[in-house]
Amino acid sequence: MSGSGQRRWWALGAVSLCILAVSLDGTVLSVALPTLASALHASESDLEWFSSGYLLLLAAAVLPAGLIGDRYGRKKLLLGSLTVFGAGSVLCALSPSPVAFLLARLLMGAAGAGVTVMALSALTVLFTEDERPKAVGVYEAANFLALPLGPILGGWMLSQFWWGWVFLLNVPVVAIGLVVAGALVPESRADERPALDLPGIAASTVGLVAVTYGLVDAGEHGWSDPTALATVAAGLVVLAGFVVWERRLARQDGQPLIDPTLFSSASFTWGAALSGIGGLGMVGLLFVMPQYFQAIQGATTFVSGLRLLPLVGGLIAGAAPASLLVKTIGAKLTVTAGFVLLGVGSLLGTGTRVGSSAAFVAVWMAVLCAGTGLILTAATAAALAQLRKDASGIGSAVVQAFQKTSAPLGTTIIGSVLSAAYVAHLELARLSATQAATIRSSVYDGVTIANQLHSPSLAAQVRGAFVHGLNVSLLISAGIAATGVILTLVLLPGVRPQPGQRSPSREIDHAQQP
Repeated sequence: MSGSGQRRWWALGAVSLCILAVSLDGTVLSVALPTLASALHASESDLEWFSSGYLLLLAAAVLPAGLIGDRYGRKKLLLGSLTVFGAGSVLCALSPSPVAFLLARLLMGAAGAGVTVMALSALTVLFTEDERPKAVGVYEAANFLALPLGPILGGWMLSQFWWGWVFLLNVPVVAIGLVVAGALVPESRADERPALDLPGIAASTVGLVAVTYGLVDAGEHGWSDPTALATVAAGLVVLAGFVVWERRLARQDGQPLIDPTLFSSASFTWGAALSGIGGLGMVGLLFVMPQYFQAIQGATTFVSGLRLLPLVGGLIAGAAPASLLVKTIGAKLTVTAGFVLLGVGSLLGTGTRVGSSAAFVAVWMAVLCAGTGLILTAATAAALAQLRKDASGIGSAVVQAFQKTSAPLGTTIIGSVLSAAYVAHLELARLSATQAATIRSSVYDGVTIANQLHSPSLAAQVRGAFVHGLNVSLLISAGIAATGVILTLVLLPGVRPQPGQRSPSREIDHAQQP
């Protein structure tokens, strides 16, 4: 490999470090919420918004971030977003109140969108079509590492130090990312600066925020909640209007936020969509398994984080061979194989019991996540393969929009199914209405009430009901996997890229590379 080629891979390492900084924050917050409730005197609603507000801004800002990067410079936006993200982390640590903390989280959400979109677009600028699957695999591995690393580091730090250090942890990672990315990532922008499609930006932002907020709300209150359903429906209507506006603008020779010709490529459209579908089941696992480890098997937060290591091991094991498989058998069969593994792992997981061994749980989680790693890497690479360099910012933003929306959707689907099955499996006729309602609200509360009543039989019932809900939710994951297999075989193109093949429309501007 030439010196230029070596620098490209070092630049990928810098981009991956930037992604790790953003990904760590979301997983660290999950273990810090109980501490924040006490330290900031935060209510349950405040705690929900600490997480939901971040997700909302992350979803809202991805498409504008893509446009800004294409227009003004992708490296500038990456470094600027990293700086703001680091500043937001400091503000979180120093927040004196829930309101101040939430405002800092919103700032970090907007900055995180800029980092993730520009990091992904850098892969399109830096690498040729046949190199991208391997580059995407490295990029995804950085995302995957944060899944157990956040809870493990966060759990240990919360038990040893002041809670603010959990957020200040981002600062050195951001600082290193700024130095390395500043030195190695090349500047790039669209050859022809895209116009600021203000109506398109407004409509896409409002639509994505409404859909994401509705999904989060449905996850908390169930799919029967009229407010959640109305919000999701309103968001979908706004997004439909956004599509109509973009097509109209394109027909009138205007400059839409998203060029509709992007979606003329089935590889881009279905690669982006399938990467979102592939994440649904795995995201649900992140919601369910810490509850299983802690409430059902009595593990501490730290040990629970350690028990998630097979999950990240599976993700990396799936991502690692994706590049070779795409080159050998093509994206269609590679993504199909990923969905098959996802389904097999989910079905194995339905055999989980209250007393299941750590080894059994580790095996089925690893298999399920190996499938997810294969899907995310191969499907994302399929989407990027047909992406022109001058549209890499907004194209990467579209891919991120699918993936970021799948996070609350997956949590809502799996969480709702688990909750319904858990409640249906409980028999609480002999308890007071207050006690029964408390037990139904969460498995943690159920175990607490059982312990207060000194009732081993009630504790066993609560744990058994939760595991029943876990098994039912894994059946849903298997159903998602089966749907993914069908969609992939029917809709994702099966053409295998030939070594060294490069389309003139996707030519890389090597003059801008390091």
